[in-house]
Amino acid sequence: MIEKLENAALRYDELMHLIAEPDVMNDKERYTAALREQAQLEPLTDLYRRMRALLEERDTLAALARETTDETEKQWLHEEGKRVEAELAAAEESGKLLLLPRGKDDDRNVVMEIRGGAGGDEAALFAADLMKMYLHYAADHELTYEEVDVSQTDLGGVKEAVFVLSGRDAFRRLQFESGVHRVQRVPETEAGGRIHTSTVTVAVLPEAGDIDVTIDPGDLRVDTYRSSGAGGQHVNKTESAIRITHLPTGIVVSCQNERSQIQNRETAMRMLKSKLYDLYRTEAENKMAADRRSQVGTGERSERIRTYNFPQNRVTDHRIGLTLYKLDRFLGGDMDELIEALLLAKYGDGSAEKP
Repeated sequence: MIEKLENAALRYDELMHLIAEPDVMNDKERYTAALREQAQLEPLTDLYRRMRALLEERDTLAALARETTDETEKQWLHEEGKRVEAELAAAEESGKLLLLPRGKDDDRNVVMEIRGGAGGDEAALFAADLMKMYLHYAADHELTYEEVDVSQTDLGGVKEAVFVLSGRDAFRRLQFESGVHRVQRVPETEAGGRIHTSTVTVAVLPEAGDIDVTIDPGDLRVDTYRSSGAGGQHVNKTESAIRITHLPTGIVVSCQNERSQIQNRETAMRMLKSKLYDLYRTEAENKMAADRRSQVGTGERSERIRTYNFPQNRVTDHRIGLTLYKLDRFLGGDMDELIEALLLAKYGDGSAEKP
């Protein structure tokens, strides 16, 4: 592992010099590619330097322990050595994740769509809980939130939410959230204390760039309407909201978050490009590997991927059979343990594409 990390650090230093060269700075494509690669290598480089420092500290402590005759000092050096070994073990675990292969879309931002499923008001309330969970996770990992379209219920639930999370490894870490999320809990409105089961559907799409998808304007139908809030009341009196239908595929996107019709149209087009990119990407993957199924599931929207059981404070991911008894913390954004297990399940066999 240390050798792989050292190679990454050497390449990182090479890129530092490369992006400072005038011919590279003047070549937008080369410059952008170098910056992207450098960003990918930065955590590997930081980990390498940390592990090197820990290894040097371990050697120093061992040498001092051999030389001293003072029992108190020996005991202190022994305790310090245990601390360093624990930090090295934690660093090695981090290295296992950082050295996993990368998928070609891992660096993309994500478009997330959350919709209440079976369960009526209770499903909408849990959809709101899931949205808060992802926003907590985004804040903890320095991902930027951009609202596109959120439709709420009178009780504070979410009928439908569409938003973008931007930042390092956004799609890599959140790609596994696509599917049906099942909740088991006693609704506040349930006088008898019976546990109800409801579902929420989550879709995660890699955000498309300008060069990924070309759209013929003639393939679009654009409708305008008034933006509305919870319960259907109008939040403004102008027809600023936009609905775009891609006629060849039947894909429909809408945006009402901005007051400007132009801004809503631009955002809706971003969503449409991402949906089309995801459609073409999925079709290509199915043609290339029709008989292969990932260890973390097919990713189909209809697949039940996870159960949130409130009475037992339990969250279970059915794709890898992992159960955690910390649902309260999980809904607060503490999702890393499960996400890292899913990353290991998908990329641990080395089958993903490398950048």
